[in-house]
Amino acid sequence: MTLTLSRPRERARTRRSYVTRRNIPYLLIMPALLGFLVFKAYPILAAMYISLTTGAGGARSFVGLDNYVRLVNDPLFWTSLWNTGLILVVQVPIMLLFALLLALGLNSPLVRLRGLWRLGVFMPSLTGLVAYGVMFSVILRKDAGLLNWLLGFFGVTPIDWLGSPFWARISIVIALTWHYTGYNAVIYLAGLQSIPKELYEAAMVDGAGAARRFWSITVPQLRPILALTVVLSTIGTLQLFDEPFVLTGGGPDNSTLTISLYLYQNGFRYFDFGYAAAIAYALTLIVAVFGIAQMRLQKK
Repeated sequence: MTLTLSRPRERARTRRSYVTRRNIPYLLIMPALLGFLVFKAYPILAAMYISLTTGAGGARSFVGLDNYVRLVNDPLFWTSLWNTGLILVVQVPIMLLFALLLALGLNSPLVRLRGLWRLGVFMPSLTGLVAYGVMFSVILRKDAGLLNWLLGFFGVTPIDWLGSPFWARISIVIALTWHYTGYNAVIYLAGLQSIPKELYEAAMVDGAGAARRFWSITVPQLRPILALTVVLSTIGTLQLFDEPFVLTGGGPDNSTLTISLYLYQNGFRYFDFGYAAAIAYALTLIVAVFGIAQMRLQKK
């Protein structure tokens, strides 16, 4: 009888031995770790292998670094890189400047119904990317667009916003600025509200004006948040896809062709997955270099 009763107890102890105080943290993170390995790590490694191959479908052959050599010698890739960099240099400073001005205005005690204004500023960032892209494609039409109709009251001739290389880039900048300015303004507003009011009161007692308080108190206190928004906006612009895809399709004359859009065209229009994977890794390297460089500059 003693042996018969001890066996179930031993089995129960063996089963319970996997669930100990020491193992519980690992068991809790196991689902997230498995999800990362299956949906993140494996696609990253698979894309690395695909970038070293060529072919269609399952019939792929190993070509080494040929796709990367082709990338360096591809004029369209350099065109897409130039377009992306141009939009980045123009759009990000304009957007962040507008966001900072909006945040300063919304943080002012003179503004009434601040909650309603904050909601209105943040609403554009909640609009779906494709939805607002389609909306801007209607607004920016040359013949029946709302923007040209408004400019007509001031005697401005209709502008071919989406058919001219110069104005197509401007259209992308306008759409991006409209969509993301409110998002960054809310981040700045949270930073402004965390600055102790005693600093401003002490500066006013010392006779510091509004401009002096802004440069000596507001900007230094917001420096970490400014660095964060610059890095995030840079990374997002380098991965720009939705707006050029919906508004211009990369045209006219490849003037709005971005790196992500060029990647998409090679992968899902021409089914050249090896070359598309090489573009993806080149984009990853560019994003990493920009992010690290910006963080180090901000620390200095």
